[in-house]
Amino acid sequence: MPDDERMRRWRMVLGSEADPETGSTLSAADRSVDAALAALYDAERGEPGTKRSAGLGSSAPRVARWLGDIRQYFPSTVVQVMQRDAVERLGITRMLMEPELLNAVEPDVHLVSTLLALNEVMPEETKQTAREVVGRVVAELEARLAERTRAAVTGALDRAGRTGRPRHSDIDWDRTIRANLKHFSPTLGTIVPDRLVGYARRNHSVQRDVVLAIDQSGSMAESVVYASLFGAVLGSMRALRTSLVVFDTAVVDLTDELDDPVDVLFGTQLGGGTDINRAVAYCEQLIERPAETVMVLISDLYEGGIREELLRRARNLVESGVQLIALLALSDSGTPSYDAENAAALADLGVPTFACTPELFPDLMAAAIRRDDISAWAAANVLD
Repeated sequence: MPDDERMRRWRMVLGSEADPETGSTLSAADRSVDAALAALYDAERGEPGTKRSAGLGSSAPRVARWLGDIRQYFPSTVVQVMQRDAVERLGITRMLMEPELLNAVEPDVHLVSTLLALNEVMPEETKQTAREVVGRVVAELEARLAERTRAAVTGALDRAGRTGRPRHSDIDWDRTIRANLKHFSPTLGTIVPDRLVGYARRNHSVQRDVVLAIDQSGSMAESVVYASLFGAVLGSMRALRTSLVVFDTAVVDLTDELDDPVDVLFGTQLGGGTDINRAVAYCEQLIERPAETVMVLISDLYEGGIREELLRRARNLVESGVQLIALLALSDSGTPSYDAENAAALADLGVPTFACTPELFPDLMAAAIRRDDISAWAAANVLD
């Protein structure tokens, strides 16, 4: 890399205070980029103890212009990082309640979490814009994850329903041929099957019950977004009866909203305490066929309720035949913060306890429906 380009890059990283050291002269385009960076990050420069100042000022239109600038200068992944920094460092959360500002924002999961947290204090004229922003993110996530989820779950249900005595219309010919290759008859020039492989007679009845219990405390915001989307996808499948429950210190059943994931998200209320025991007690009432039920508890396990009662209920669910799974997070944000003592206690009861990314969740549900060993699955696919 030429020295001039190296100095230019250092100048862009270090800001205007580095002008004498780098000796770099910025072009008009670089000055525009530098101004966008300085509006956000120069506020942190200065002597120790100096009070930060909001470089974007207090004007929502000015913030909207800045958001437009960074979308022009940087790729969307960088834009999302800068937006989060602006909300955290410059205190512009209040401005996110301005419709013209929301229209300029690059939507992502973290922005959705912020909007949901502001839902109760958001002016009515802003709520429709907020719903549109959330809807754009949900549509992007659904395009990425929904079809894969349906395919994985449908395949698992089909496999779970496989039989050795299928009716003619239910024969899986590919698997039957593979299973009988050794019975090829040279005289007849064909395979004489010794056994048939196929599926049990298909019907429109519910084959599995799924219960999603989602901790909506503030630290679980990203998990709430993804879990709500997956709940809506699973709820659209006839072979599943899906219930979706969100909780903090209270419990809210959002199953009736599953046809619209945006409605589900706006039915949540991020923040507050956590009573996991109360949520599990409610979910127990929803379980009618334990051996055919998959229950996924999505929580960091910081329990504000009665811990002993929570563990007793978890033990009862496992012993009744429920496939109970505890997800410490359903997100891409890296290693989650969680209550290690409660996680270990659940694991000792036979409850697989780990964090999972959204991309792996379809495979997790498929493994749970097949009644695979989820702890072994997690060790092979999720855990280091």
